[in-house]
Amino acid sequence: MHKLRFRQVHLDFHTSPEIPEIGVKFDKKQWQDRLKKAHVDSITCFSSCHHGMSYHPTKVGMMHPNLKFNLLRAQMDACKEIDVNVPVYLTAGVNNYAASLHPEWREVNSDGTYAGWVQSPLEPGFMKMCFNTPYLDYLCEMIRETITMFPEADGIFLDIITQGPCCCPWCLKSMYREGFDPQLPADRIAHARKVLVNYYKRTFEAVRSVDPKMPIFHNSGDIRIGDHEILPYFSHLELESLPTGGWGYDHYPMCAAYSRNLGLDFLGMTGKFHKTWGEFGGFKHPNALRYECAAMIANNSKCSVGDQLHPSGELDESTYEIIGEAYSHVEQCEPWCKDALSAAEIAVVADENPDHKQNSNVGASRLLLELHLPFDFVDSGMEFGKYKCLIVADETELSDALRMKLKMFLSNGGRVVFAGDSLFDRETGKPVFDAGAEFGERSPFCPDFVKCAEDMVSFVKTPFAMRMPSRRMKVTSGRSLGKIYDPYFNRDVRHFCSHQYTPYETKPSGYDAAVISGNLLYFAHPVFSLYRATGAVVLQKYVEKALELFLGDNRQVIAENFPSTGRVTLMRQPAENRHILHVLYASTILRGGDQKLINFQHDATPTEVIEELLPLRNVSFTVRVPGPVASVTREPEGIPVPFEYQDGKLRFTLDEFTCHTMAVIR
Repeated sequence: MHKLRFRQVHLDFHTSPEIPEIGVKFDKKQWQDRLKKAHVDSITCFSSCHHGMSYHPTKVGMMHPNLKFNLLRAQMDACKEIDVNVPVYLTAGVNNYAASLHPEWREVNSDGTYAGWVQSPLEPGFMKMCFNTPYLDYLCEMIRETITMFPEADGIFLDIITQGPCCCPWCLKSMYREGFDPQLPADRIAHARKVLVNYYKRTFEAVRSVDPKMPIFHNSGDIRIGDHEILPYFSHLELESLPTGGWGYDHYPMCAAYSRNLGLDFLGMTGKFHKTWGEFGGFKHPNALRYECAAMIANNSKCSVGDQLHPSGELDESTYEIIGEAYSHVEQCEPWCKDALSAAEIAVVADENPDHKQNSNVGASRLLLELHLPFDFVDSGMEFGKYKCLIVADETELSDALRMKLKMFLSNGGRVVFAGDSLFDRETGKPVFDAGAEFGERSPFCPDFVKCAEDMVSFVKTPFAMRMPSRRMKVTSGRSLGKIYDPYFNRDVRHFCSHQYTPYETKPSGYDAAVISGNLLYFAHPVFSLYRATGAVVLQKYVEKALELFLGDNRQVIAENFPSTGRVTLMRQPAENRHILHVLYASTILRGGDQKLINFQHDATPTEVIEELLPLRNVSFTVRVPGPVASVTREPEGIPVPFEYQDGKLRFTLDEFTCHTMAVIR
């Protein structure tokens, strides 16, 4: 396995050919000093950018017209002198220089317009290229030239790896030749997938034909769940997830929970920007970057911080001071993060259908994060045996193979949570497993209301609204966790009440909301998609109590006096014979708003910001780990923590911490 370093910078350098004096302020000593003070041990530098400009002499592409020396060579040599790795970036999916020479190489929509970021020749932005045209030959030749010129590169990073359902002349010709019908959207999509897989093969061969050991990564944001076909063409993964750039703070933990089961080393990629890429003079607070990098190592990954180099070639002093505050903490934590593995006993069996937009996956992830339950994500082809509880996301379809795996898991004593349609055969509408209940069709009412069983939600004793339809269910042999109340009627032109939806009838409908039956828990509503949609606190508490009743003493981590915005992960280091409980806390606030901006690619939108890092005190944990336990220390400070260990349960209290700490259990 290719091993990454912990403290990387991704140094964007998309630089217009209209800008003069490229690289004139590059100074080797200043470059080295700023990287060292920032604790950076790897930095991705540019061979070619989205403008199509190269930053070294080239016989294939075009060297930036206002660059007078080999900038990438200067950057490479400066880094190697101080033992900093240099992966090399090449633009792939967009290339304005190539598009200007060969507009016929661009992706074309079915209506004849150009696909991608810009359609009009008068619109500023980058031009999407089709990988089914001679552009792929051009790209592969650029790759081979770059590796030949820079054999000491520590990897090749290829960007914007997507292929749309293109209708350019090359795609139309190959669709006809290969039996696809271009007039059918499904055939255009299937052909695009074939073109994309060919891209992976060709570029991988281009890299390895020059250096059989050269690492390679193809960037398309993150790996689509279940897409194992493309993984052989990756040496590692880099998960692009800028919390302020539209991804949000809960996106990366979900991606990491899946990626750590793929057998490749990986890193998380955030940015130093207030929002996102291309933001010259944009800065987030150092505390935000400190939290984001701590969250990466807590999720068993390495770190990457996105920056954009000024055309002058000088690393921004303030940026590297901010990065240094985050990376000094990461560096101190590395001994407890190297070669760590997830110790989670819960896994979400993910919905693999990209058309569903991961609604139930996101909802399940957010609930588990807020309930402080360590978890992984798995797809239908992965091993289930190391887990004690599986949560089948409510949009997940049960294939025959997945049913057999779940049946085996249940027969071996595992516990499984279903919700909404995930329990049912999509063709027959029948439940796949016995849930201790009789089932009917989906309820005709939306919303309906749930009145929980006694003491499930402490602050709500009356029915609360569920804004997605439920399955009709009557518990027979299982334990009911609540009753469903129907509204008087659905809202329509004749039947409506008040501003939103109709209130519930005063008598229960006769149907149940959730059931525990042996090793199976079932929610009649799609609670995970519903939580993704609404984030209702009462729904969170309802699911939390149901899981508490279902898991009983099998809960792996119990946190007391810990806010729902806190996060925990549990890792283990087999070689060191120790477990590491990562504990994180930061308070986010929504700032900014929707507003039109002039001369910006994007308009202003609200942004989730971290500024202050407030200390938490007297947070208590109960962690179920195998014994005996000899010590608990708070790292990286090395502070001993008093503890009690009995019957497989470890209890301790963290008297105070700020942002991130690790309870190391030996």
